Amino acid sequence: MNSVPTHKPRPMVDLMFSIILPSIILMKFSGENDLGASGGLIVALAFPLGWGLFELIKYRKFNFIALLGLISVLLTGGIGLFELDTKWLAIKEAAIPAVIGIAVLVSTFTPYPLVKALLFNPAIMDVEKIKQRLEEHNSTAIFENRLVKATYLVAGSFAFSATMNYILAKWIVTSAAGTPEFNEELGQLTLYSYPMIALPTMVMMMGIFYYLWRTIHDLTGLKLEEVLAAKEED
Repeated sequence: MNSVPTHKPRPMVDLMFSIILPSIILMKFSGENDLGASGGLIVALAFPLGWGLFELIKYRKFNFIALLGLISVLLTGGIGLFELDTKWLAIKEAAIPAVIGIAVLVSTFTPYPLVKALLFNPAIMDVEKIKQRLEEHNSTAIFENRLVKATYLVAGSFAFSATMNYILAKWIVTSAAGTPEFNEELGQLTLYSYPMIALPTMVMMMGIFYYLWRTIHDLTGLKLEEVLAAKEED
């Protein structure tokens, strides 16, 4: 019986397929003498769409955020191919992180808060050891309250992303959809969104992870190497 391969993060490959290659195609190969506006858009969006589907099929693991990413790519294609008003692009760019942020907030009222799936999960931390030590120190309730605060911080990072996505899309993409100029601006948007939105959001998430680790350390006395999940040997 074949086992499902373990997913290993490959940030440079993700960056290449999701940002670099699509941006180059949109900005340099969407002219009438190359792929054309529609052809350039289809080829550019095929890279993140194909890569996302490949990861989903290969590792057979449902990922809510990855699914929203695929939906985002399809919506971008629809806006360009059907030549819709570019205001819908700005709305779409803001809607995806906004949906995630709202889902994070709503999840706090359920038995399965998303912050646990994002940060406090067995793939990242030794959850069972932490829970046991929290019970020994009678600190479980305090930790749960800190998790709620971490949830608000995570939702805030997605609110920042949604706001910046909308502003950046309105600022950069001004040409009509279905034109080479629209494709070029879409490529610029894809490139600029990484340093201006993705990296700051990543820094925020790292700060939230640090806050969570400091909370665990203060409540349990565990060191960082004791908190992190042990890597399985191949």
